[in-house]
Amino acid sequence: MRASEQDGSYPRPMLCREQWSSLDGGWDFGYDDAAVGEREAWFAPDGSAGSDPFDRRITVPFPPEAPASGIGETGRHPVVWYRRSVPHDVLVPDPAPGSGAAARRSLIHFGAVDHRARVWLDGWLVAEHVGGQAPFTADVTDALRPGAAEHVLVVRAEDDPADLAQPRGKQDWQERPHAVWYERTTGIWQSVWAESVPAQHVAGLAWTTDPAHGVTAEVTLARPPARPLAVDVVISRGDHVLAGTSTVVGGRRARIDVPIPALRNGIDREQVLWSPEHPVLLDARVTVRDLATVEEGDLAGGGEDRGEDRGGAADHGEPAGTGGLVDRVESYVGVRDVGVGHGAFLLNGRPYFVRSVLNQGYRPRTLLASTGTGELRREVELTKAMGFNATRVHQKAEDPRFLYWADRLGLLVWGETAATYDFCAEAADSLTREWLDLVRRDRSHPSVVTWVPINESWGVTDLARDPAQLHFSVALANLTRALDPTRPVISNEGWEHTDSDILGVHDYTADPARLTARYGDAAAFAAVLSGRSPSGRALTLTARQAERFAAGDAPLMITEFGGLSLRADEGDFAYTYTSSDTQYAALLREMFAALRDSPLVAGFCYTQFMDTAQETNGLLFSDGSPKLPLESISEIVTGEKGDGAAPDAA
Repeated sequence: MRASEQDGSYPRPMLCREQWSSLDGGWDFGYDDAAVGEREAWFAPDGSAGSDPFDRRITVPFPPEAPASGIGETGRHPVVWYRRSVPHDVLVPDPAPGSGAAARRSLIHFGAVDHRARVWLDGWLVAEHVGGQAPFTADVTDALRPGAAEHVLVVRAEDDPADLAQPRGKQDWQERPHAVWYERTTGIWQSVWAESVPAQHVAGLAWTTDPAHGVTAEVTLARPPARPLAVDVVISRGDHVLAGTSTVVGGRRARIDVPIPALRNGIDREQVLWSPEHPVLLDARVTVRDLATVEEGDLAGGGEDRGEDRGGAADHGEPAGTGGLVDRVESYVGVRDVGVGHGAFLLNGRPYFVRSVLNQGYRPRTLLASTGTGELRREVELTKAMGFNATRVHQKAEDPRFLYWADRLGLLVWGETAATYDFCAEAADSLTREWLDLVRRDRSHPSVVTWVPINESWGVTDLARDPAQLHFSVALANLTRALDPTRPVISNEGWEHTDSDILGVHDYTADPARLTARYGDAAAFAAVLSGRSPSGRALTLTARQAERFAAGDAPLMITEFGGLSLRADEGDFAYTYTSSDTQYAALLREMFAALRDSPLVAGFCYTQFMDTAQETNGLLFSDGSPKLPLESISEIVTGEKGDGAAPDAA
């Protein structure tokens, strides 16, 4: 299996194995409003002593508030329970040929469970996790009942809608959705899946790329090796091997540089680099081998390049030898770099104008969840068909399968997270831990080009007056850079910047002339920069940040604008209402043109992709149909006539 060409269903696209089983589908389900489930041992494999508390059926991974779950109950239920039987051969399948050592571990992966989760297998507690967007894994090997044909998997999820220190994003804390907040999402909302792995295996894999040199693999093993192991990394494009290396490692973690000779040639380099217009993905195979059982000659020189591009045939990335195989995983890389400088956003060292659209990632039937890879692919295709080259998934971390399609089809993504609504030690701790988990999860995706840990001072509402909140904003931005120094970071998207690499401004004026007046020349914008932003907040809160913006080092982007609604119903929310297709199209055209024509603006982000609940300012209706023909939207967004081609069906 080539990771770059899979069908998008694999829940962890940057680290793939052939052998896995989805546990999505029908589960037993119950509410625990009195929070008595643990005391009454609902997790026991033979059930509780009284009546069965799992009195409903739910379709995982759809949250119980979502119609697609089969429940559709939107009331306040802070504690929910899930249960299902899992056949033994799903958790302990026969090893695939050549899959490594005989001793194996059985893992159950959870893509996301909002917000606190506890997991039992056959009555044994096998995992605990806090963080409603980040993945976690339960090693259930030692909990398996000997001789059992089936095993009982139970999950308890707790999501308190009144806890404003908990990262919640657009999930409403009030009884009913209002303004720009939507229905809550409780419990499991991304895929659950089982995987059988060797006892020693690749537990983590991350990539960084350098268009002038090659790639670096960061390999994390499940446990410290008892003796040195060989780790082979092979990079290929299609059937052609571009580069490879084999390294001896003696610890759990290794950084392995893999030079790619094709990057040294200017012509070849352009054919290998990733961009939205040319989304080249290179397949990467990582193999771990035990040197004690490798036959002589199997190891091809520690750290020495193999597979140099000489125009010959490829071997699909096979390592130099297969003796002593411990583990093998498939991945992919997109070679590119991003940055900022001289007032521009840079992609592969060149100025790149960012045309982005805000995507709330909430869907009518599934809420924060999605119906799967087809829907996620379709969203990427529609975004590109409307003329955008980027998207900002707002106030959530999207399913990694969405990022896979952005990588494969070519769409820049701004990585964001769900905000808290309170500032206290618990809120700072929760947001930081979840954010760092998400950065680690997503930092290998070439499509992700910017990090946004805080938006519009959500959760830090007294940022201008409270030194603790200001220190938190600066610290979180720098902590992000420490974990990933390869991407720009925005410390507080839209206003009150403390330490941002991009000057993001939110401006919802509906008057195109005012947009031109504010951003049409340097003198006009200098007045905005030194005063109040269009939102009424200061744009900068630190002297260093003000100096950096004034010097033009950080590019100016209008990172939220528009918000036009077409024929909204009473009670709907939008920033500006229009009454006809003609008025809607004309105003859209003038607003996009005002920002495209500005000599200062390096990019924009339109609000928003699709109507979401009562927020009706999307370019698409909530069913995904466009409010104007796609070719017309694309012409408005880009200023250029396209070929009118609609995206292919997923």
